[in-house]
Amino acid sequence: MSMDAGFSPSFAADFRPARPGCLRTRDESTPGAPDWLLMAAVLGMLGLGLIMVFSASIGAGEALHHDPYYFFKRQMSIAFMGLALMCLIIWLLPRSLIELLQYPALGVCLVLLVLCLVAPAGTPKAKRWLNLYVATLQPMEFTKIALVCYLGYFFSNKQHLVKTFNRGLLPLFIVTGTICVLLLLQPDFGAAVVMCMLLFFMCLAGGARFFYLCITGLLAAAGAWLLTINSGYRLLRLNIFLDPFSYPEKAYQIIQSFLALGSGGISGVGLGLGKAKLLYLPEIHTDFIIAALGEELGLIGISAVFALILLLGWRGLRTAMLQNDLRGRLTAFGLTLVLIIPMLLNLAVVSSSIPAKGVAMPFFSYGGSSLLSSLICAGLLLKYSRYARREKAHVD
Repeated sequence: MSMDAGFSPSFAADFRPARPGCLRTRDESTPGAPDWLLMAAVLGMLGLGLIMVFSASIGAGEALHHDPYYFFKRQMSIAFMGLALMCLIIWLLPRSLIELLQYPALGVCLVLLVLCLVAPAGTPKAKRWLNLYVATLQPMEFTKIALVCYLGYFFSNKQHLVKTFNRGLLPLFIVTGTICVLLLLQPDFGAAVVMCMLLFFMCLAGGARFFYLCITGLLAAAGAWLLTINSGYRLLRLNIFLDPFSYPEKAYQIIQSFLALGSGGISGVGLGLGKAKLLYLPEIHTDFIIAALGEELGLIGISAVFALILLLGWRGLRTAMLQNDLRGRLTAFGLTLVLIIPMLLNLAVVSSSIPAKGVAMPFFSYGGSSLLSSLICAGLLLKYSRYARREKAHVD
């Protein structure tokens, strides 16, 4: 088979030929078993995340709701719901149906983002949640999945346009730009950054000209800089990142994160024995839960998190590269990015490697929308893993 110019070989080839001496084990159109290592990574993160929510939220639960297990019980209920949806997607939902929903899913997410601005459930300063009366919903978490599914569809069906700007990349920039504008109005600068990163890497894998990506990347960086210097709180966050100890009151959260991570040492102070969760580190069970993990489980616990991230990334990329069609490859690649990019950004924020921004840690941070969307994303990725090519050595 020929390769389309502009693709890396792993994404360009329609089929990867079997190695000499290898035999296909089944009809490639028939789904096989999911990637069990990928599932192990997902379940490992979910289990460790629930343990840390249980430990880290005791202080906040007692202080805010007079129930030390308030947040854990809510997180557990969402976890059961998410696992049920994940299993439904893996074993029952047809892939053909999933690949018909790119436009409806994206349209619904855009409507929900607009509704957040019209009838928010959050504070006047953060219109990121939608009030569903029985619960609140953060549409941004689901928009990431809808965006990569749309991008996978576009690049696989518009290959004759991806090398052009006006008819190829411009529609993608308009769609993603609309999402980013709605997120910035909430405001949610961190989520807008995630959307731009997803677009960049999907364009790179989809065969877009690197020159166009560089130009638009520079323009996006310039826009981000202007948004930062013209916003008092964003500029303050940048100054805190550069020298947090010069702003001890404003940088209180990141300084407490340093103290929690540093006090953990090699093996940690012990599960449940951390002090940062006793309201020293505000909202530790949400975006800064890795600081609680570092304090209680130490370097060993942090290393386990990195190992799970590497396993998830490896099996996700392997799933993408072993798809028999370009849409499957690009969609599986994008779904992997949906999980990996926020993980790396969250770790960077907790360690003050980048300026602070609100990015939840998938599978770990407390939050129903984040956990539910992460499990749905994992379910879709595992669904695609059932269609990955499998080979075994031929035995004469």
